[in-house]
Amino acid sequence: MKHRIGRRVLVTAIVSGIVALAMNFDVGVSAADSAPQFTQQELTDYLDAGLRPAANGDQPKAIVDTGSSSGSAARSHATAAVGEGPEVSAYLAAFGYGLTHPDAAPPGANRADCTPSAAHPRPVVLVHGTWLNAYDTFAYLSPQLARAGYCVFAFNYGRSNLLEGGGIGPILPGRYGVGPMEDSARQLGEFIDRVRTATGSDRVDIVAHSQGGPVSSRYLKFEGGADKVGKVISFGATNHGTSLMGMATLGRLITDLGVNILGFYEPIVGVANIQQAVGSRFYATLNEYGDTVPGIEYTAVGTSHDEVSNPYEWTFLQPGPDATVHNITLQDGCVQDMSDHLTIMYSPRSASIALHALDPDAAPNLACTFNPWMIGGGGKL
Repeated sequence: MKHRIGRRVLVTAIVSGIVALAMNFDVGVSAADSAPQFTQQELTDYLDAGLRPAANGDQPKAIVDTGSSSGSAARSHATAAVGEGPEVSAYLAAFGYGLTHPDAAPPGANRADCTPSAAHPRPVVLVHGTWLNAYDTFAYLSPQLARAGYCVFAFNYGRSNLLEGGGIGPILPGRYGVGPMEDSARQLGEFIDRVRTATGSDRVDIVAHSQGGPVSSRYLKFEGGADKVGKVISFGATNHGTSLMGMATLGRLITDLGVNILGFYEPIVGVANIQQAVGSRFYATLNEYGDTVPGIEYTAVGTSHDEVSNPYEWTFLQPGPDATVHNITLQDGCVQDMSDHLTIMYSPRSASIALHALDPDAAPNLACTFNPWMIGGGGKL
């Protein structure tokens, strides 16, 4: 049971919320091939008629989204990760340590005495995902990058509590990446500027997981990051949103018809989770002019066992002008790697892909080992 809870900590609130609302309908709502042709008010009245009172007696009401909202009032901030935690090879071990040490730096990261070498002149900035932190995302990869001679830097972005709009996730220690992704992109930019100043480097490379992908893309496109980054390597990135096994698609369908079901659950799951639902305004703006920016080399890695960023192919990118894209399915040539959304960062193959993408000559070979679903790290705790 603990394994199941750990594996699905990122999924539970969104899925259970939308499922619970659907189960409150006397008349079922489904994402059929052809949606019912309602006006906004007709659909609102239809849903109101089927909503049962809540346990406390309150009668929920469907909300019509007029599109006039000026944006979320949620707030968030970022902090650097401090004090290196231990190197671990399994996600569960990292998750447990991250709960008790939520601001720990992954091993090998944020070392003040690290000077970029001629062989690896660009520092590597690590960008975690939703309801995660720098340590529990990169406790396996970060030390490998450091041992390979890279200066590694990590921070915790999108820190927000329930009252600030971050949802219920931050009730657990170390559940960051919950604030508006626009704010998180600015926080990433501020952190990268500090890294560049500290190291004297003109550019950095980015390794991102999950929400870290679109946050990095937002930084490149709208926060002046295009001239400050050389490579972006992402794993399980929600670059085009996620259907969350179809549940977000259903929620988006109803929301786009005018009933703000996703907005109804925003206070529960947090702004960033709602923004990552397929078809959100965030992605309409982010990818309006293409997936990439000129001059950047992208590597986008997805796993066919991803239960959060799915369909997993949505993590892949289409190259635009003067951009190079490598789209990689983790299982291509290595079917025994069973990594899911969280353990992809604890996969020996993923680590070898990251090292190869950063410097193909120094790391020409890709690892291939059994990596169990949920546990990670070749099964070693």
